[in-house]
Amino acid sequence: MDDRLNVTYLTLDGFVELHKFRYVYFLIMFTVYVLIIVCNSTIVCLIWIHKSLHEPMYVFIAALLINSLLYSTNIYPKLLTDSLSAEATVTYKLCLFQSFVCYSLASSEFLLLAAMAYDRYVSICKPLEYPSIMRRPTVLLLLAVCWLLPVCELAVSAVLYANMKPCSFTLKGIFCNNSIYTVQCVRSLTLAVYGIFMLVNMSLFPFLFILFTYSRILLISYNSSSSRTVRTKATHTCLPHLLVLINYSCFLTYDIIIVRLDLDFTKVIRFIMTLQMILYHPLFNPIIYGLKMKEISKHLKRLMSGVKDFLSMAG
Repeated sequence: MDDRLNVTYLTLDGFVELHKFRYVYFLIMFTVYVLIIVCNSTIVCLIWIHKSLHEPMYVFIAALLINSLLYSTNIYPKLLTDSLSAEATVTYKLCLFQSFVCYSLASSEFLLLAAMAYDRYVSICKPLEYPSIMRRPTVLLLLAVCWLLPVCELAVSAVLYANMKPCSFTLKGIFCNNSIYTVQCVRSLTLAVYGIFMLVNMSLFPFLFILFTYSRILLISYNSSSSRTVRTKATHTCLPHLLVLINYSCFLTYDIIIVRLDLDFTKVIRFIMTLQMILYHPLFNPIIYGLKMKEISKHLKRLMSGVKDFLSMAG
C-alpha cells in the first residue's frame, strides 16, 4: 500500500518463474492475442459484409465473437505489460474493475449462447412462425439484455467490494478474477449470498434453458415426418453451439468453483488452467464457427482463396 497516495497495490503471483521466462510468456501471449483479434474480427467482418449472413443466427455469432474480443482486450494488454515487468502488480481498484469487466462479459457469453439456443429452437421447432418471432427488434432486445443485464447485476457486487478493505495483498493468479474474493479481511455473508444469486441467474438458468431447447430440438428432429431434412439442419446449426457451450462450461466451472473455493492446487496447475482459459477459448469460437457453419465456411474459403491469389500475384 502507498500511504501517501492512499493507493492499495496487489501482487499477481500466478506466473511461474516470471524472471526466467518473461520473454517466452510475452511472445506466446502477444502471438495468441494477435490471432484472437484476427480470427474473431475476420468472422465478424464476413458476417457484416455479406447480406446472406444478416440473419439472427449469424448476428448472435458475431455478437459472441465481439464479446470474446472485448474479454481478451480486458486481459491481454495488462498481461503483456506484466510479463515484461520485474513484478506483476495492480491497484486494488483497477483489479476490481478488471474483474467486473471480465465477469460481465463472461456472463454475457452464457446469455448469448442461450439467445442462440432460443433462435435455433424457434427456427427448427416453429419454422412457420420464425419470421414473425425473430424480427429485428426482437434480436436487438435480446442483444441488449445479454450485455446490459450482467453489467447491472455485477455493478452491485463491484460497489460492495469497493467498500471493503483487503488484508492480503497477493493474488494467486495472473489477472484479476474470483481470487480477489480471497484478499478480503472478513468474508461478507451479503456478498456470498449475492454471488450465489448471480451464479444461478447468469449461469445455471441459461444453462438449463439451453439444455431444454436442445432437448426439444432433438425430440422434434427425430420425430419429424421430414426427419432427414430437419435432422441435417439441426446438426449443421446446433452442433457448433453445443461444442462451444461444453467448452465454455468446463472453463467457467474451473474459474467460478475452484478459484472461488481457493482449493489447494499447485502454482503450476493453476497457471496452466488459467492459460487454457484465456488462450484456448477465445480462439475456439471463431475456429468452430468458421469450420462448422456452412455459410460462414463458404465465405471464409472464398476470402482465403482471394488472399492466396493476391499473394501469388504480388510474389
